Amino acid sequence: MATHPYISGAGNITQMIGFLRKSFPATVSSDTVKKLGLASKNESYVINVLQFLGLIDEEGKRTDEGHAALTRHDEAEFKSLFGDLVRKAYSDLFELRGDAAWQMNKDKLIGYFRSADKTSDIIGSRQAGVFMALRELAGYTNGEAPAAKARPNNAPKKAVPKRPRPVPSTMSEEVVMEETPTILKQQKGDVALTVRIEINLPAEGTQETYDAIFKSIRANLFP
Repeated sequence: MATHPYISGAGNITQMIGFLRKSFPATVSSDTVKKLGLASKNESYVINVLQFLGLIDEEGKRTDEGHAALTRHDEAEFKSLFGDLVRKAYSDLFELRGDAAWQMNKDKLIGYFRSADKTSDIIGSRQAGVFMALRELAGYTNGEAPAAKARPNNAPKKAVPKRPRPVPSTMSEEVVMEETPTILKQQKGDVALTVRIEINLPAEGTQETYDAIFKSIRANLFP
């Protein structure tokens, strides 16, 4: 016979403790659990957990120790007192594993309860589930590695320095080239033609740019 309590849905235990923290009647029975709408047809398993923790006695009457813990309004004080009740109830586990029992994962807990109570895999899993629910109420994690915290969407992002974009200069160099008068032939009379060329050179241009411009002028405009 299993000495450690178990139930198919450990969440019922968490909810029951929550109800008792709000209102802890002088006597708690299976009928009380049923009226709260918890653990349908498994009310006796909830009562067994409460008795195992020492919150109520064999007659269902609340204990002074249980009342003192569950009526503690300060959350930190409640977790401390409730943790003491869990440690006392599972004294065999804590004597063997010490404070490491608070951090044992489910597989290790199942192995322990199956070995201690000679139970099946299903019962051992349910026993582990009850212990894990109780230690969460006491403020301890389930022994799982904490997930990496995601950065909030509104968290400031690390500024990435940007390369400054070249700012075009508003100033430019103006080159005025005036071609010498050229006499156009095959025209009636002599006509003098003067060609005026204005070139706006970019201030940030390179020497190669200037050379290319003048080379093109010389090749295409001058005879």
